[in-house]
Amino acid sequence: MTQPMKGKKLIVTIVRKEKAKKIIQATKDAGARGGTTLLGKGFRVDEKTKFLGIPVERERAILLTLVSSLKFTEVMNAIIDTAQLNKPRHGIGFVIDTKNVTGICKMLGYDLETNDSDEEGLNIPMEEQKVLYDLIVTIVNRGDSEQVVEASKKAGAEGGTIINGRGTGVHEKAKLFNILIEPEKEVILTLISRDKTSDVLAAIEDDAELKKPGKGIAFVMQVEQTVGINHLLNKMVNDKFNENN
Repeated sequence: MTQPMKGKKLIVTIVRKEKAKKIIQATKDAGARGGTTLLGKGFRVDEKTKFLGIPVERERAILLTLVSSLKFTEVMNAIIDTAQLNKPRHGIGFVIDTKNVTGICKMLGYDLETNDSDEEGLNIPMEEQKVLYDLIVTIVNRGDSEQVVEASKKAGAEGGTIINGRGTGVHEKAKLFNILIEPEKEVILTLISRDKTSDVLAAIEDDAELKKPGKGIAFVMQVEQTVGINHLLNKMVNDKFNENN
């Protein structure tokens, strides 16, 4: 059995739907071997959610790009440049350090016979980020995402992304004409500064009633690096940091 790979980077990019193909091509040109595109909708605290009484939904593409550390810097820079993530409201990107990866070793330049990587000894320093972030992933039944969104806004979140999906669980065994029904789910991705994580998670738990069986689940993932989010907050914090040093 092949040993799983460790230390690979998962780049998550959230942009307008029409930008997806261009970004995917840019990542391939930079050395990425592929990726996954999900479709969802986004929200911000300062935007109007309705126009003439009609709900306004901003379509978003969520791009998942798994790369080796050898290619990480080039691929990340390609995403930033192509998506213009350094400009406000052009999208966001964040990086999660994966613990184990299996099933696509050859695509990432990993030798299946020797378990050797083409990046041995490579250590790419990352720019120090003074504002740290977490990703809160909340999975609820379809129609309940609005409660999660409002709770996260109320607790200090500035935005998020909603993805539609399906799920099964021990509390969901409904059948129609003896056919098992898989309930539709909504996945809410909320990127939040780490000092607000506990408050936002508690608000989501209470308002979405996650303690009740079958209502949903939420979990937190530590984010390694972000691009394109909280421009004003980052500037204020960094300016203050520079003043004190």
